[in-house]
Amino acid sequence: MARVVDEFMAAVVAKNPEQKEFHQAVHEVVESIMPVLDRRPEYRKAKILERIVEPERVIMFRVPWVDDQGTVQVNRGFRVQFNSAIGPFKGGLRFHPSVNLGIIKFLGFEQVFKNSLTTLPMGGGKGGSDFDPKGKSDMEVMRFCQAFMTELYRHVGPDSDVPAGDIGVGGREIGYLFGQYKKIVNRFEGVLTGKGLKWGGSLIRPEATGYGQVYFAEEMLNTRGQTIKGKRCVVSGSGNVAQYAAEKVLQLGGKVLTFSDSNGFIVDEEGMDAKKLAFVMELKNVKRGRIKEYVDKYPKAHYQALEASAKCNPLWQVKCDVALPSATQNEINDADAANLVKSGCTCVSEGANMPTTPEGVKVFIESKILYGPGKAANAGGVATSGLEMSQNSMRLSWSREEVDQKLHGIMRSIHKACVETAQAYGTPGNYVNGANIAGFVKVADTMMDMGVV
Repeated sequence: MARVVDEFMAAVVAKNPEQKEFHQAVHEVVESIMPVLDRRPEYRKAKILERIVEPERVIMFRVPWVDDQGTVQVNRGFRVQFNSAIGPFKGGLRFHPSVNLGIIKFLGFEQVFKNSLTTLPMGGGKGGSDFDPKGKSDMEVMRFCQAFMTELYRHVGPDSDVPAGDIGVGGREIGYLFGQYKKIVNRFEGVLTGKGLKWGGSLIRPEATGYGQVYFAEEMLNTRGQTIKGKRCVVSGSGNVAQYAAEKVLQLGGKVLTFSDSNGFIVDEEGMDAKKLAFVMELKNVKRGRIKEYVDKYPKAHYQALEASAKCNPLWQVKCDVALPSATQNEINDADAANLVKSGCTCVSEGANMPTTPEGVKVFIESKILYGPGKAANAGGVATSGLEMSQNSMRLSWSREEVDQKLHGIMRSIHKACVETAQAYGTPGNYVNGANIAGFVKVADTMMDMGVV
């Protein structure tokens, strides 16, 4: 089996050079689904795997815009429409200097299986730009978003491709993007999710990824007769996902100890409360400040700067029961994973996309801790985007309680599918295999039904 995987990956790498994150995402899935191809030889004959790793469409474009000094700036825009077998392309837009084609392809590929797991009819896609919203004025962000959508609008639509937000794309950016789309096409339609509540957005959408991440952790803990209540939880990141993961942990009686950003992290051994969390939300969402300012307000907390050259992140050495990585890809390496296990962590639920390296994943699985991979654990965000699409199509709004109830039900369904699929393929308790296989089979069967297209 290893030889088959190696041969397949050699072909993928040769076709997609210098796209390390994409290679990593594909390798993880291919490794998991080999037993499926042995049981279902028709997949091999139809070249399902070869087709599923090729995007249906890759769009790259320039984005020229003018800054506040009147200087012309040029960024690069992307939209990778990966697979629409089970529904319109669905996936976020990321604005961050690190964005390149390989990262967008990795995110789009992951999205295919994540969306499949949600039980909703959504294909997988992803997009974004190497534009950095940090330090930009509202007017600069608006002009960039308008320039970005002036090209993107021709490739998206409510029944073809429905983008959402991601890192660097929050409510402000979605508003500017939607306004430009509406102006160009002269139609008010559900082409973006994460919209404002007054103009087509869904209640719980901002909270959904973080809430879902914690719901998934709770489901995993339940398999061992435990709950979040009383657990020490470390959270990385301090953006949307981290904030609402922390909020849900507090609601369920857990203790939140940490937040981080790209410069460093804070540890509050007293634990967060609603007031402290509100301060973080104001700091990051309104003032757009740095997390180190937390200790100015709450001096009993400790701040530690991160060293770029360090081989491990001391955040993951904080004594904890539950880890909620919610920042970015590959933030936990094998040394970090070993430190988490050593610190007493028994449950990891990923809010970010692919935040653990393959070596780190191996440590978690061999240690037999509860490990929920991102494509399962953070699917609550796109699931609620799907619910927003449904509300837009029906021209109605559901209550906060209805949406939260549906989100909780979807996360339970995803957990159940992962557990049952892992068991059926001889790897009980392995959520990585369970998520990859369950997500893959639904898409593969649909592709078989539709023929060679």
